[in-house]
Amino acid sequence: MKVIRATAELDAGGRPVCAAIGVFDGVHLGHQRVLQQTLSDAARGQAISVVVTFDRHPNAIVAPGNVPALIYPLARKLEVLASLGMDTAYVIRFDKAFSQIPGEQFVRELARDFGKIQSVCVGANFMFGCRRSGNVTLLRELGGQLGFAVHAVPDVDLDGQPVSSTRIRDAIRAGDFALAGQMLGRTYSLCGPVIQGQQLGRKFGFPTANIEVTGILVPPAGVYAAEARVGAERRRAAVNIGRRPTLQSGDAQIQVEAHLLDFDRDVVGQDLELTFLKKLREEKKFPSTEALRAQIAQDITQTRNL
Repeated sequence: MKVIRATAELDAGGRPVCAAIGVFDGVHLGHQRVLQQTLSDAARGQAISVVVTFDRHPNAIVAPGNVPALIYPLARKLEVLASLGMDTAYVIRFDKAFSQIPGEQFVRELARDFGKIQSVCVGANFMFGCRRSGNVTLLRELGGQLGFAVHAVPDVDLDGQPVSSTRIRDAIRAGDFALAGQMLGRTYSLCGPVIQGQQLGRKFGFPTANIEVTGILVPPAGVYAAEARVGAERRRAAVNIGRRPTLQSGDAQIQVEAHLLDFDRDVVGQDLELTFLKKLREEKKFPSTEALRAQIAQDITQTRNL
């Protein structure tokens, strides 16, 4: 899948475009239905399939006090979109200037810049443009004027309720990874780049990879057995999520630290994916660092023996 940041980078080879538009956080079953419609349209019309999405959640600009923690960082979202077969992802920088573009202007400019839009696929409740000035009704009116079909794809239901990014976040916060995975259509995992930590784990004899999770939703605090993926390599991992109460005082930020078993390569700067297998225990404050070290050794043994 080609990733572009400007419409001028799109090389459609003279073919029309079938576009899916949305935030697509998590790329869950409902999103997949939208994308499948796009792919179907493109196959029938010998068109190029393009997913139009954003580099951040729109609320980061239009409602900064109400920004949801993301299920996936942008890199993981693009990886999943590519796996579904989309030809191109157009990632729009969602800044203040973009947020002020009216919905009609956004669609007209997209149609102009893409050359020829054959269809646009969105969710049934899709709204867009400055102050949410655009909706499916407007999109259909513009489609009639500009010559493209509009598909407003209905929600996917699970257990009598619509699948949504909000519902998936609630499941992750509750530690219900099975439900989250059902709605995602794939096993839930936490993803992010590895950053340089304080190397406290290495001093204990248990080096860890610290994941940057700013703006990303993390599971409940605790110690987990997990599978870690770095590039093509997979390792079992003992993961601590929490504030390290034995080592730090005060209201420290949530940390995600993974000790990869039988692995001691420096992966700072690389993306790490964690799939949680079992929660081993709650995070707690130990009376000494020696007691903490002994417990970590037990956590690793449990992880290895699962």
